[in-house]
Amino acid sequence: MTNEAEDKKDKTVTIIVEATPHEWPKGADISYAQVVTLEFPDFPQHPERTYSVTYRKGEGKKHEGILSPGASVKVKDGMEFNVTDTGQS
Repeated sequence: MTNEAEDKKDKTVTIIVEATPHEWPKGADISYAQVVTLEFPDFPQHPERTYSVTYRKGEGKKHEGILSPGASVKVKDGMEFNVTDTGQS
């Protein structure tokens, strides 16, 4: 096996969205819409739906918080996201 798999591993981190691991580019930001889409793949077709997105184990002083629509946060290996359907439209 080549080092390609190892190179990819060095360039991605594993984030957890609702207990499901996902690979994400290392050092990149993730937006509210991207987190919601990882949990609810049909979200882009239903932008009227609203979700509560919280995170923990994040970078630096912002190691936990709320991700609101239009906002993004820098990912860190092992970062955890919770996505809850608020039931509003």
